[in-house]
Amino acid sequence: MADQRARTSDHGPAGGEPAGPGGGRAAARRTAAGRRRKGGRLGRKKLVVWTAAGAVLLGGGAAGAVYLKLNANIRSFDKAGIAADRPPAATADANGNKPINVLLIGSDSRGGGNGDLGGGGDDGARSDTTILLHVYADHRHAVGISIPRDSLVEIPPCLVNGKWTRKQPNTMFNAAFSMGNTDAGNPACTQNTVEHLTGLRVDHTLVVDFAGFAAMTSAVGGVQVCVPNAVYQGDLNPNLGHKGGQVFAKGLQTVSGQQALDYVRVRHGIGDGSDIGRMQRQQAFLAALIKKVKGDGMDPTTLLPLADAATRSVTVDPDLASAQKLLSFGLSMKNIDLHDVKFVTVPWRFEGPRVAWVQPDSDRLWAALKADRTLDGQDASGQRADVPSAGAGSSPASGPASGPASSPASSPPVVNGAGARVVVYNGTTTAGLTQAASARLRSAGFAVAGVANAAAQDHDGTVIEYGAAQAAAARQLAQLFPGATLQKSAGAGLDLVLGKDFAATAGGAAAAPGTPAAPAPLPSAISDGARSADDDPCANLSYSG
Repeated sequence: MADQRARTSDHGPAGGEPAGPGGGRAAARRTAAGRRRKGGRLGRKKLVVWTAAGAVLLGGGAAGAVYLKLNANIRSFDKAGIAADRPPAATADANGNKPINVLLIGSDSRGGGNGDLGGGGDDGARSDTTILLHVYADHRHAVGISIPRDSLVEIPPCLVNGKWTRKQPNTMFNAAFSMGNTDAGNPACTQNTVEHLTGLRVDHTLVVDFAGFAAMTSAVGGVQVCVPNAVYQGDLNPNLGHKGGQVFAKGLQTVSGQQALDYVRVRHGIGDGSDIGRMQRQQAFLAALIKKVKGDGMDPTTLLPLADAATRSVTVDPDLASAQKLLSFGLSMKNIDLHDVKFVTVPWRFEGPRVAWVQPDSDRLWAALKADRTLDGQDASGQRADVPSAGAGSSPASGPASGPASSPASSPPVVNGAGARVVVYNGTTTAGLTQAASARLRSAGFAVAGVANAAAQDHDGTVIEYGAAQAAAARQLAQLFPGATLQKSAGAGLDLVLGKDFAATAGGAAAAPGTPAAPAPLPSAISDGARSADDDPCANLSYSG
């Protein structure tokens, strides 16, 4: 990796002239100053030099040359293709933090040097992989949402050859990137389509082609992946007509370059052979890549080789077209724990040979992201009282609920929730109650399945609604909220509706007029099916029907 850093940063030979065999340490000391003036480095000091360079990346000299080189690598697409009618941008909190939505597009363009890697000579480009990455305002959570390429959606008007097209209903999602049939693709059209479908503002878009992907995996020294069964040449290329040689053995292995590209592109021979199954392996690969980068240390010095490889084959939106902004965005995620980086797929079902999005689940997912709610219902907007500062070491769920520590309600009896899932509703106009109650529930062993505002916010007393199978869990829950009313319901779940009695003991502030209601809780299948970046690399690698 150190050698790679040298290559991406020097204008001359990687290390200058080597010292003579008899020079010794004294000779090295005598020539050190001259070597630095010539741009060379002592082998034993190169790590120190480049660590220092990382600290002054925005300064002049060699570090400035690195930035100039990276900036020269970057390509951006024409902003004229971005629709004027867009969802509003997120507003920053008092600390200047706001959520960021980044659209990641994997292009299968055969243009340039990509034909040798892609094994084909097709014209144009398609988006075989599209992920919407939502980085929450607290900068401690992130989720990547995979969008199936075969989804039947409505593509809004897009700019093609200087003219805006008509909207195209019931069209495959990846047709948006192909609009205009050019080797560069149409990332602006894909961005417009994602904004149109989700109601979320896309802050930045990045397109990575075959060559860029292969180069980035090599720059980090390879990525560990798991293959559920042996894969052969015929699986990579079904037109081969025979099994061919083995490409991947079964089990854990480290891949980079062409081999890494083959891993994320293979579809046949694993699982059901669908694109959905392939997306799950792509999610596993990205999780492993994030784990590798974070494990190596997310600082400018270690990110420079990756940045050099990326910028040579990445196309970005005009607002991200600088090395400073790219590295700044990468460093902004350094405090996200691997477990809090999630990957899911838009709720879907097969529609013949294509894919349809399941409603209302999909819209609930977009609403949760718009409200900066995590998949399990946590408020990650950065405005909660119990969110730690950037330097704190505790997680939001690990501290006590906000409110007076001396209050009897803040010291609930010891009970065992045994993992029972509870949906928490705020039945008042007092803000912050669901967070206080959620902390109490988790400390007693309950699982918070979601939080939201109740349909009516005039509840005087707290109510526990439970299905027949949840009676025992409801009685345990009642011990945490003395005075709560138990009500049997026709549903099968366990709901906690907080009243003014809880607000009087748990603290909180009256909600401002016009405060938007919290989104409805997501179906448990979404949160339960999510992959974390620290999950077992051999788990959940294919959709099996």
